Parts: sequence; structure tokens; C-alpha cells
Amino acid sequence: MNKYLKIPKYHFVILFFFTLSLQIVFSQKNINDSIQLEEVVVTGSKTEISRKLVPLSVSQISKKEIENSGQMNILPALNLFVPGIFVTERNIVGFGVGNGGSGSISMRGISSSPNTEVLVLIDGHPQYQGIFGHPLADAYVASDVEKVEIIRGPASILYGSNAMAGVINIITKKQHDDGLKVNIGASYGSFNTQKYIGTIGYKKEKLSAFISVNHDQTDGIRENTDFNINNGFSKIGYEINEHLNLTADFNLAKFNANDNGPINKPAAPFNIDITRGKTSLSLENKFEKSEGAIKLYHNFGEHFLPDNKLPNNRISPFHSTDRNSGLMLYQTFKLLKDNSITIGTDFKQYGGIVNQLPIKDTLITINELAVYAYAQQKLFEKLTLSAGLRLENNSNYGNELIPMTGITYNPTSTTTLKTSISKGFRSPTIMELYMNAPVPNPNLQPERMINYEISWLQSLFNNQLSFELTAYKAIGSNMIIVTGAFPVLKKENTGSFNNQGIEFSTRYILNRNLSFNANYSYLNLTKPIVAAPRQQLNVGASYNYKIFSLHISAQYVEKLYTFISPNPSISPIIEPNYLLLNARISARPLKQLELFVAGNNLLNQQYEINYGYPMPGIYFNGGFNVKF
Repeated sequence: MNKYLKIPKYHFVILFFFTLSLQIVFSQKNINDSIQLEEVVVTGSKTEISRKLVPLSVSQISKKEIENSGQMNILPALNLFVPGIFVTERNIVGFGVGNGGSGSISMRGISSSPNTEVLVLIDGHPQYQGIFGHPLADAYVASDVEKVEIIRGPASILYGSNAMAGVINIITKKQHDDGLKVNIGASYGSFNTQKYIGTIGYKKEKLSAFISVNHDQTDGIRENTDFNINNGFSKIGYEINEHLNLTADFNLAKFNANDNGPINKPAAPFNIDITRGKTSLSLENKFEKSEGAIKLYHNFGEHFLPDNKLPNNRISPFHSTDRNSGLMLYQTFKLLKDNSITIGTDFKQYGGIVNQLPIKDTLITINELAVYAYAQQKLFEKLTLSAGLRLENNSNYGNELIPMTGITYNPTSTTTLKTSISKGFRSPTIMELYMNAPVPNPNLQPERMINYEISWLQSLFNNQLSFELTAYKAIGSNMIIVTGAFPVLKKENTGSFNNQGIEFSTRYILNRNLSFNANYSYLNLTKPIVAAPRQQLNVGASYNYKIFSLHISAQYVEKLYTFISPNPSISPIIEPNYLLLNARISARPLKQLELFVAGNNLLNQQYEINYGYPMPGIYFNGGFNVKF
């Protein structure tokens, strides 16, 4: 008997008409309290600029939307609000690494294992592990987030390697108003899942501070899949004068996860013990005709993958320490009317030490130095031309040239048309170059891709209704893949892809109490890719009534590959289509107190995102937040 629940066809029909109904105008009068302010995007050009002038596809998620999603981690919330993104999971809390590792991000079908094609930033600083080159999803705590900005498509012109498929910039909270603000929260749910948060914000005149501590834990959805994490974050800002702002932050996360292996194989308990930290110092300037920043950052970590059969669980067959440090300097000049030029330079050094042959206990580092320029010129009040060029030098393979060009056209104040051509690239990681995973190749070159896209953005009825439609074509070459057959294997730059797709997102605000959102993505792949569904549809609704708030979301996923063998004689495994329904209801009996209950997978779908790792059926959690 098939263990998966089949999705009735009428479910998809209902979702289709629900999405279509968002286009219907329920009210023709202007509702002042539903008017949205024009979006401001930082990641589009490193300085604040209207989304309408950025030729790339950019999405933004607010802290309120993240809270309403009911997700404890940031990345799963992206699925609900951003088209073209898919995040893999294997547990109710905790992504993990190693066997059955997840937290991989696929953007427009471009991904790898581990994920190195989508660059994660925190406040504009790169956040990837120095040896393996991937971000660690468990370290991103939702309670520290002000908003998230996503560039869908290559952003290597501004951010270099790993921004080949796109960028996720997590912008952390800071205290805006004078005084002291405290937030305390806790929740408990299925599988003994617990979350505790505490934050303190303080501001007095020119000095501001934000501090948070978090603890998450769960017993997991099956034996030996427990997870726990402790996370601390602090951020201090000082306004030197009206033109200069100084910001410093520090973050430390320690988590431990157990993995029992895939269910289709004998149980193989596996434990990870990871510490990750980051610190940064930024000096930002803003003048009438110029603005920019100088930023220093340092990421560090230690990874233990102990063997549970050894004494004290601390004798490790794998141990690594790593770092990723850098300097970012950029300045935007607006010396002429309707013109801006951004000039910048980046220096980065990353690497570490592992206790594995053939580089056992050897410190390996790679340096990257880049210079770039990005210019925009507005013509005839409606047309904006954009172009940029980046030259990056890598101490291992040499130079890489990255061009980008784009056009935005605003025929009216509510209509925007965009088109762009951009190049993305990814440098080979230290693991790929020097480690037995399965074989090193120090002669590897960067992966490359060219992305072509065109977009239409429209807002109607005093911004009550807005939508974005994008079509793209992404062509990749020089992809690093494992060739040959065991035991003769080798990593080579012989892979390629040709992905095409359509993305659609919409939002309708009926009034201050009721709003809808939806996004849809269709992906056409020339070859199967794990964790890149052909179709994905997300719809959501939020309703407020007096002290109560209700948030409902649904996700439909079609043709998701969960396993692809390097042996062409073994057929890929496709997950049966599934539909997830989630809901969160909250009440505010007091201004300072919020009580909430959230239910996930309310249709009790049986599904897998990672092959051999079933996701939970119906599960609930409830809790409170106190703010004063």
C-alpha cells in the first residue's frame, strides 16, 4: 500500500480559483488605512533605492509576515512569500548537516549539496562556512529579524561568489524609539518541541542596543532525531552625527542534533555538535549626494561529528575549525541629476583546519579581492538604465569578470517593466579542491551562469492590489560534478543546465482587517534536480477581528525529486504531489500580551522532502509573547 496520501484534483482547482479570486475588486472606494508605502530595497544596489528602479527581481518579507507564518526558523517562511524558492527540511525543528542534512536552498532550480549557490547575508555580510562553503540554516533565528530581502537571480556583480543563483539578506532588528523595550516568549508543542525567547531593546538619544537569547529543542519526529540550540545575539549602534552611524554586533549559536539515518536503511545513529559565531563592525555614511559604508566581518565555527561508539562521545572521526573574514567598502555618488554610480571593493579570506586526509591538520586559506562599479541613469523621467562590472581575483584560480545590465521602464506611477541580463558564478570550495569527498581536484574552476529575465510589476486601487510576473531563462556551465564510477571517481567542471521558468506573486489588502497573498512558480528543467519542484503554489490569508488574528496558509508542491542517482540506470525518485495547510490564531487580551496556537500540516499529509526522512503529520504548538 502506498504510504502517501493522494491529493484530490479538486484541491488544486480550489487553490487555482482562490488565487484567481484575489484579482476581484471587493471594494472600489479608497481605504486610507490599507495603503502600502513604496518598498525600499537595500540589497538591490547596497544603498536604499526604490524597488521600481532595481532591474533584478527582488522580494521583501517583513517581521510581521515571519511571525504570522508560525515558523521557528527564517528559511521555511521564505517558501510562503517568495516564488521560485524551495527549502529542504527533515525535522520539526533543526535542519542538521551530514547524513540526511538539509537546510539546502534551491532558487529557480539551482542548488547543490551542500548548498553553495545561494548566498545568505546577515546585514549585508556573507555567512558561509569557510571549508564547505555553505550557510548553516539552524543559526538563523526568526526573533532577531527585522525583515528579509531576496534577490531572485544572479547578484554576483555586487556580492561575488556564491550569489550565483541569488541572495537572501537577513536584516536584524534594532531599537528605533527612545526608551526600553522587553519581549519574553515561550511555546510548547508536539514532539516535546519547546522555544524560549527573550529580547531587550534600548535607545537613548544617539545610542541604541538590542540583545536577544533563544533556546529551541525537540525530541524529533522519530527515535534519535532530537535537536537543541542556544543562540545569543547583541547589536549596538551609535549615531556619531547626522552623517555617520557606527554599528557593531556579535552572535554565537551552539547546537546539537541527532540523526538516525533514512528509514529505508538500517538505523545508523549520527550526532553533530556545532558552534557558530559572527561579529561585525560597520561605519555608514550618508550625505546629500553620497552615501556608503565600510564593513568588517568575521565568521567562525567548530564542528564535531563524534562517533557514538567511542568513549565520552568526544573522540571525533571528524573535527574542523573554520573562519570567513572580510572587508567591504562601497560608496554611491549622486553628483548628476538622475544618475548614481556605486564603486566598491571587497576583500575576503576563508578557510580552516580539518583532521581528515589528505589535508589533515593543515591550515588552508583562500583569498578573494574584487573591485566593481554599478551605475544607473534615469532618462525621460520613465526609463532607467543600469549596468555594472565586477573583477574578482581568487588566489587559487585567478581572475573572473562579471558583467550585468538592465532596464526598467515606468510608463505610469503604478506600472513597472523590467529586463536584465546578469552573470553569476561560484568559486570551488576547499572541500571540493582538497578533501576526499569523494576525491579532491585542485584544478577546479568556477561554476558560471547567465540569467535572462523580464518582469511586470503592477499595483491597482491605491496599492490595495499588487502583483509581479517574471519570466526567466538561466543557462549554467562549468558545473562541478563527480564523474566516473566507483572506485575511480573525479570532480570535474563538466556539468551544465538550462532552466526556464515563470514566477507570479500577488497581494490584496481588502481593508485593515483582511488581506490575501499568493505566489506561484513553474520550473522547466533540462535534467532532474533534487529539491526543485516543477510547480509550487502558496496562498495565504490574514484576518483581524478586535483582539483576535487568524492566519492561514497552504502550499501545493508538484513533481519534487528527492533522489537522483549518479548511475543513469537507476531511476530518479519523485515525491507524490502534496498539499500542506497551516493555521495560526492569536489573541491579545492585553496590549502587552499575545497568546497563540498554531497547527501545521492540518491535512495530515505523509510526505518527504529529503529521501528517507518522512516529515511529521499534524502537529501543534502554542505559547505566549509579552512585550513591555
